[in-house]
Amino acid sequence: MRDISEVPAVELINTVAVHLMSAAAVKLGLGDGPDAARELDLDEARKLITSLAGLITAAAPEVSDSHARPLRDGLRSLQLAFREASPIPDPIGKGPGEKWTGPVT
Repeated sequence: MRDISEVPAVELINTVAVHLMSAAAVKLGLGDGPDAARELDLDEARKLITSLAGLITAAAPEVSDSHARPLRDGLRSLQLAFREASPIPDPIGKGPGEKWTGPVT
């Protein structure tokens, strides 16, 4: 176990982002288990994706592009998966996290 004071900020940011991404994927019904489709909860997914977008947008200038780029790619994939899973599509620019990332199409 490591003391949190010894963990670099970029590692903490990446860890939190990956946890948010994983939780959002599960809430989008993209989990691995046989019951993945029953895990679908778009309201919860929206909250997680929006939080992730805020974190990535705020952290990107503070971490190198090599760390920010994969996070942005993962976020975009989740935003697109949300749009696909939603029976009533959000207007362009109003989807989860698009306040922070701009429109995702």
